[in-house]
Amino acid sequence: MADFPFDTVVFDLDGTLADTAPDLTAALNHSLNQLGRPSIPPKSVRHMVGHGARALLQKGLAATGEVSETLIEQGFPLFIDYYTAHIADGTVPFPGVAAALDDLAARGVRLAVCTNKLEGLSRELIAALGWTDRFTALIGGDTLPVRKPDPAPLFAAIARAGGGRAAFVGDSITDTDTARAAKIPCVALTFGFHDRPPEELGADALIDHWDELIPALRQLGNK
Repeated sequence: MADFPFDTVVFDLDGTLADTAPDLTAALNHSLNQLGRPSIPPKSVRHMVGHGARALLQKGLAATGEVSETLIEQGFPLFIDYYTAHIADGTVPFPGVAAALDDLAARGVRLAVCTNKLEGLSRELIAALGWTDRFTALIGGDTLPVRKPDPAPLFAAIARAGGGRAAFVGDSITDTDTARAAKIPCVALTFGFHDRPPEELGADALIDHWDELIPALRQLGNK
């Protein structure tokens, strides 16, 4: 459908395409417990996600006691090993994701992922969810020397997907700051992993459900 206003749509992964909080929480609490720290409630972990695994561990340590680079270095492999082994035990796509991605693909839109999750973990998760063939490009937190909110990863995802007019879909201030830095329209979800009210994210459009994505993109594209 050539009348759609965007050639490429890029998505964040955690908290946007899928609710990964159960498995991230389990991995974080496993690593914290191994370091002698108490567990953190899942609701609290949802507000800590968005800057990658190392940052999540750092926030978890800060919430339960002192933080040091030594503790982070001890805990990071514990987190990665556990998360890799349990990457999709409790993770599920948000309701309506498959239909929205199918709709975009049917319109000839190229789909890509830009996340601060490590690229290898991102690929494993996408494969576990059966999404390998859905996305033409994936940029992870370690794909480039910089990560979101630097706009370079978003630019790379767009370029690797085939370029053209693009939009970004995310759920956090990291995502909206990235889109703003790239001067690319951004749709933010009112669900997902927020550290502030969705209205304060500064997105160009907010949606409450994935079935609102196509109308929101069309409206942004016509501005």
